[in-house]
Amino acid sequence: MGVVERTVLPKGANPDWTIPQGFARYSEAEHRTWTTLYERQAEILPGRACDAFLHGLEALDLHGQGIPDFAQLNEKLFELTGWRVVAVPGLVPDAVFFEHLANRRFPAGNFIRGADELDYLQEPDIFHDVFGHVPMLTDPVFADYMQAYGKGGLRALSLGSLANLARLYWYTVEFGLLETSEGLRIYGAGIVSSRTETIFALASESPNRLGFDLERVMRTLYRIDDFQQVYFVIPSLQHLLDVTIGTDFGPLYTKISYMPDIPIAAIEPGDKVFTRGTQDYARSGGRLHGAA
Repeated sequence: MGVVERTVLPKGANPDWTIPQGFARYSEAEHRTWTTLYERQAEILPGRACDAFLHGLEALDLHGQGIPDFAQLNEKLFELTGWRVVAVPGLVPDAVFFEHLANRRFPAGNFIRGADELDYLQEPDIFHDVFGHVPMLTDPVFADYMQAYGKGGLRALSLGSLANLARLYWYTVEFGLLETSEGLRIYGAGIVSSRTETIFALASESPNRLGFDLERVMRTLYRIDDFQQVYFVIPSLQHLLDVTIGTDFGPLYTKISYMPDIPIAAIEPGDKVFTRGTQDYARSGGRLHGAA
């Protein structure tokens, strides 16, 4: 979901902002960048990423042979959950994004970062979008959650409540953690596609790790330029889906509109606390100030 969206339809794009992937145009260097990124993540994700992600990675055969061809990828993905990946030029308008999700289409940028940008990229590229997001779409429960989110996004736009719903996406789809019998595991795409945040999200003493609560999450601010100061932990993917489809968001938006936003690093009365973080990383200035 774009934090900053484009508003002018790019030349050559369809009205729904889709474009050809242009698979044949990828250079050997671009394929090597994918392989490098893949191999770095494949080394550290076992024991950190949730089973649904790892199973999806295997089912889609997203191994390190280079950038996937969407035509081949979609054959496998559609057979599993009825989803498809569609190529877009980058961030798209919110209404377009939600319309794709509501129809079980995931928009993915068709470009890949440069070899000098392996650890941080401001705008999501094909590695973030495909490696990070698409494996979870092989899980039937999460696939249904993403479709429900798309439908909810269209309603949020009509109600003027997009900011609150965007926080739900941020703290689940992008940066969510899952509670398992073996410990906390990652399912958020913003974590699994980043080597440094994969380690930080689970091992650092700095961030808070709190139990997921829908209203709480939708009131919580977030940051887009560095590691997260708080991660929310769901008890199961089924719980996330059940809460989403079982909640009438209209009255919830009205209720929240009269309540203050919750600061990123706050711990509120009633929060389930998995980790009370030190917040040392953020206080030291984080990535933008050279913190480790």
